[in-house]
Amino acid sequence: MRRTTPYLYIAPFFLLFAVFGLFPLVYTAWVSLHDWNLLGGHTFVGLDNYTALLGDEHFWNATGNTVGMFVLSTVPQLLLALAIANALHKRMRARTAVRLGILLPNITSVAAVGIVFSLVFANNFGLANWVLGLVGVDPVNWTAEKWSSWSAIAVMVDWRWTGWNALIYLAAMQTIPADLYEAAAIEGASAWKQFWRITVPLLRPTILFTAIIATIGGMQLFAEPLLLGSGRIEGGSLRQFQTLSMYIYERAFGRDFDYGYGSAMAWVLFLLILVASLVNFALVRRGAR
Repeated sequence: MRRTTPYLYIAPFFLLFAVFGLFPLVYTAWVSLHDWNLLGGHTFVGLDNYTALLGDEHFWNATGNTVGMFVLSTVPQLLLALAIANALHKRMRARTAVRLGILLPNITSVAAVGIVFSLVFANNFGLANWVLGLVGVDPVNWTAEKWSSWSAIAVMVDWRWTGWNALIYLAAMQTIPADLYEAAAIEGASAWKQFWRITVPLLRPTILFTAIIATIGGMQLFAEPLLLGSGRIEGGSLRQFQTLSMYIYERAFGRDFDYGYGSAMAWVLFLLILVASLVNFALVRRGAR
């Protein structure tokens, strides 16, 4: 009984993962090998759906948009979160209230965030264009170009998730022994050197964790660009900010109910996330040497 008890404790996780994680993954792979219409039958076509992706300009456009928005939002997000965590780690007034405050954007409904920021980046009377006008910059049509729409979406993502990552970094910082900082201060190390020589190296496992989580979320952007475009699944008139998740939804559940083609794109997205996570792992591990 003692040998089986540990397995009974962890069995619920594996059962739930098998039902809600593994089975959908395998089933999607099977569907991707078919010409599968949600409103009709399906026939086995092998790798034809994957071959069709190579010549689909909308797929490549959505892939480029996804990667671009991911990089533009994730890198500043993690750097800003690290800076905020370092500031919160020091003694300050109302520190607990500030820590709770930076988490508020994360618990706010994504629909509410999208609606508010769609007003902030409105073309005619938006807050962003009003601020730009104060410094003599002409109003920007935020949804008209790739760079502007990507920037607006990156701001939305960073506003929502920076505080969450900052609290994760802060929790990790609190596990670093204070003796290390005291010894460094005795040796004459400045606060800046202590941060880069002690804090950052010891936070590498945590940085890797947040980078992978941010990669998974950033490569699956859906709600923010959808709401910025007033609910248009195409992501603008020229698809300038349509992500892979949006294009998957368009093909599988919107335009032609091509479930097989959408499943093939879903598997490509899964592989992109896997590759990006491995790249993050390699970069952080190389930096630790």
